[in-house]
Amino acid sequence: MSNLHCITWNVHRARGQDGRVDPDRVMSAIDSALVPHGPTVLALQEADGECRPHARIFDMERIARDTGLTYVHDTPDLRWGPQSDGFLGTILFLHPDFQRDHADVIDLPGHCHRGAVAIEARYLGTPVRIMSAHLSLTQALRILQMRIIGQYLRRRPVMPTIVLGDLNEWRPWGGFAFSPRLIGQRLLGPVHATFPTGRPLLPLDRVLAGPGAKVEDARVIDTPETNMASDHRPLWARVSFGT
Repeated sequence: MSNLHCITWNVHRARGQDGRVDPDRVMSAIDSALVPHGPTVLALQEADGECRPHARIFDMERIARDTGLTYVHDTPDLRWGPQSDGFLGTILFLHPDFQRDHADVIDLPGHCHRGAVAIEARYLGTPVRIMSAHLSLTQALRILQMRIIGQYLRRRPVMPTIVLGDLNEWRPWGGFAFSPRLIGQRLLGPVHATFPTGRPLLPLDRVLAGPGAKVEDARVIDTPETNMASDHRPLWARVSFGT
């Protein structure tokens, strides 16, 4: 059995709780508040500019160096465009022990263009799929977006799957968007309020695990650094998978 320590964080394009845009504040929070949790997976949302050309905001080399993780968007097909670091603000970092076998970006329809990044890899020899996504605020669009993710999963090899990110689902039970009838498989994970930072009420950020994987533990990261840097709190989870 292998374990992954996963962190997902919507960094809100470096706009902090005080409304000030400060990329260095986010990167300092990653270094001081996230690194001590020893992540093997780090998923960031809203980490590129909101509008075209979805230009870069953060220093990817610094984040990789500080975390000891590998920036996965190393080829143009995994970025929205030449001025972007990720795909529509979704950026993944993985531990160097991951051996990547396949990678895709997935367009998700909506009034605000959204997307997902999917990496199929072997971690210490065991296959696993990591998917990071940023879904719509609107329930009807979330249902459509998760249906597309489910169709994608049906076309790909069966393996333990972790879906994490700002899934924008405030219902603790997940709503129809997370229904196995819609997705084609059951994705489960604990529910913790992560938004808004000052007084979290809504569980917008999730770490979910599919067949062959299980979220064993999860908690919200609550530090002065992360609370000031974004309007979402980061979510940490330990996920086991394999045999």
